[in-house]
Amino acid sequence: MHSVKQYQEFITDYLQSQHLGRQPENLYAPIQYILSLGGKRMRPILTLMAAEIFDTDYKKALPAALAVEVFHNFSLIHDDIMDDAPLRRGHETVHEKWDLNTGILSGDAMLILAYQYFEQYEPSVFRDLAKLFSKTALEVCEGQQWDVDFEGRDDVTIAEYLKMIEYKTAVLVAAAMKMGAIIAGTSEQNANLIYEFGCNLGVAFQLQDDYLDAFGNPETFGKQVGGDIIENKKTYLYLKAVEFASATTKEQLLHLFSIQPQDNTDKIESVKAIFNETGASKATQEAIADYTQRAFETLDNLNIGADKKAILRAFGQNLMGRNV
Repeated sequence: MHSVKQYQEFITDYLQSQHLGRQPENLYAPIQYILSLGGKRMRPILTLMAAEIFDTDYKKALPAALAVEVFHNFSLIHDDIMDDAPLRRGHETVHEKWDLNTGILSGDAMLILAYQYFEQYEPSVFRDLAKLFSKTALEVCEGQQWDVDFEGRDDVTIAEYLKMIEYKTAVLVAAAMKMGAIIAGTSEQNANLIYEFGCNLGVAFQLQDDYLDAFGNPETFGKQVGGDIIENKKTYLYLKAVEFASATTKEQLLHLFSIQPQDNTDKIESVKAIFNETGASKATQEAIADYTQRAFETLDNLNIGADKKAILRAFGQNLMGRNV
C-alpha cells in the first residue's frame, strides 16, 4: 500500500503523460486548466487505493482513476456554470476565465474523454466499468437536478436532501472505489461492500462540505464561503434550522432565503447566526459523524486483512478531520 501523497503523485504523473494539449486549443486549454487546479484528488485516490486493498498493482487502476477524475471535473465545470460560481479551488472558474460556451463544450469533451480511458481494459472489465460509470453519471445528473429543484421549494425534507447528496456526490465516491475492486477481480460481495463504504463516506463528505461552505476559512476552502446561503440552497444546515427554530426565528430565516441583496455580507452572517443559535450546526456535525461511522461499520464485513481495514479507516478519519 502507498500513502495518500504517493497516490496523488501517481495520478499527477499519469495525468501529465496524457498529452491533452491538442487542437483546437480553445477546447482543450480549459480542460488542462481545470485538471491542473488539482484539489485533493480524493476520488481517483480511492480507485487506486481500492485496487491495492484487493491485492492488485495500482498501475492497473490508473486509467479508471483518471476517468473518474476527468468526469468529476467535467461535472464541476457545468455545476459552476449553473451556480454562476466565480471561484473553484481558489481560482477563476472555467466559464469566468473563458466564457459560457467554452465551459459547456469543454465539459462535454471531458465526459467523452472519461469514457475513452475505460477502453484500455479487457472486454469483460470494460463492460463492468462502463456499466457502473453510466449508472453513476446518470445518478449524478439526477442529483444535480434535485439540487436545482430544491432551490424553488419550501417543503424539502431531510430524507429528500440526503437522497440528493447521495446521488450528486456520494455515488461517484462509491463508484470510484468499486472500480478499483472490479479491476482487482475481487468477489462481488467485496465490491458491493467497498461501494457501500464509499457511499456513506461520500454522504459524510458532502455534509461536511455544506458545513464548511458556511463556516469554512475562505483562504483555504477554495470556494466562495457562504455560496450556498447566497444561492438560497436548502442544505442540511438550513433544513435543521427550520426544524429547530422558533416561529419568529423560522420566519426570519425564510425571509432571508427569499431575498438576493446586492451585498450578501449581512445575509450570510445573519443566517450563520441562526444556524448556530438553533443547534443546526451541531446537528450537522453529528450527522457527519454518524455517516462516517456507518462507513466504518461496513469494514467489518469486508474479506480483507485487518491491516487493510485500518488503512481505510485512517483514510476516512483523515478526510473527515479537515477543518478548512
